[in-house]
Amino acid sequence: MRIIGPDGPLPEQRIRRVAVAGPAGSGKSTLARTLCERMGLPFVEFESFFHGPGWTVRETWQADVLKFLDGDEWAIEWQGEQVREQMTGRLDVLVWLDHPRVLTMTRVVIRTLKRRVGRGSKIAGGNVEGPLHTFFTDPGHIVKLAWRYHPMIRARVRKVIDEHRHPDLVIVRLRGQRQVDRWLRGPLAWNLR
Repeated sequence: MRIIGPDGPLPEQRIRRVAVAGPAGSGKSTLARTLCERMGLPFVEFESFFHGPGWTVRETWQADVLKFLDGDEWAIEWQGEQVREQMTGRLDVLVWLDHPRVLTMTRVVIRTLKRRVGRGSKIAGGNVEGPLHTFFTDPGHIVKLAWRYHPMIRARVRKVIDEHRHPDLVIVRLRGQRQVDRWLRGPLAWNLR
């Protein structure tokens, strides 16, 4: 297993399977979409497997994700506790968006506000986040969840590193948007030539 930064060389062979790890607001979906575009692949958001209307959990989500992961090439968000190990086992590269909490929390608040006025990204299943003012009354409000989960994502990636069960895996650790942009322009661009 290799852990590299924004300038570290990727494997010589073209990457074919990549997942993006990070807390809410880190840009997982945005980066996965960008990777799909650059790899010439259709983008499928992980949440579309998981959420049905009314925030219900789709009964077939795990089977649907595993079927997707059977493909030869893909880029997706590194989510889903029940399927994460199978996903990790198939990866060439895990991109770890290890951004500072202040950055991700700012993005979550802005994204929530944009979604409330109809200008933000859509949520799978036609779902709608609660208004920002319900932050004080809703224990499951996205901003509270984002705060709580930020250190959990870091711990999950660290566990993959510590357990070292995937010796061929390359983990690209990026801290901040400038490093993401640098990686996209440098090592990723070279790998996809």
